[in-house]
Amino acid sequence: MTIRELFDELQSLDLKNPGAWPNWAHISAAVLAAIFILGAGTYTLIEPEYNELGVEQAKEVTLRADFERKQKKVAALDAYKQQLAEMQRNFGDMLKQLPSKSEVANLLNDISQTRIASSLDEELFQPQSEVPKDFYAEIPNKIIVTGDYHQMGSFVSGVAALPRIVVIDEVEIKPINASKPGEAPVKSPLRMTALAKTYRYLDASEIAAKPKPAGAP
Repeated sequence: MTIRELFDELQSLDLKNPGAWPNWAHISAAVLAAIFILGAGTYTLIEPEYNELGVEQAKEVTLRADFERKQKKVAALDAYKQQLAEMQRNFGDMLKQLPSKSEVANLLNDISQTRIASSLDEELFQPQSEVPKDFYAEIPNKIIVTGDYHQMGSFVSGVAALPRIVVIDEVEIKPINASKPGEAPVKSPLRMTALAKTYRYLDASEIAAKPKPAGAP
């Protein structure tokens, strides 16, 4: 049977009387019905599973992104711990440069010895009142010394080389005997007025006794 003949026979089938159809038409209709039923059933059963698969895939993407974000935080936390340990070591080294309360007298004596070694004459060495800070106290010492530039430079360098922290601040240098207007310049020794600030760390009892800021628990 040619395709043309098959097409003509399909057109001649009576849809209202399928019992009169030939066998091949019954078989073809049954196969088509089976395919349709199978397709509809498969779609009905698989579509919910497919949708659920899409939901689970979206969850997987979210969970993976969350995992990667947390993994980065863990890596950053390790680096942060290393930085914190390094800061604590550096802080410990800096703290060692601050004398305790009992060592302040020795430090002030070291400053005086540095002045003597620089051949400066002392007019004043007057410790001022302590200024409490967070975990340390600032101890300013007003000093007035006389000498030349080289001696003063040697003194400042010597103080900077001390194993404890000492800061020379508020420096003022003037000649002792300034020339009067119209007179020839005269060579005169210099007078340096400064504030030598040193620091000491507060012990636990001193920190505990400090007044707390208003509103602090």
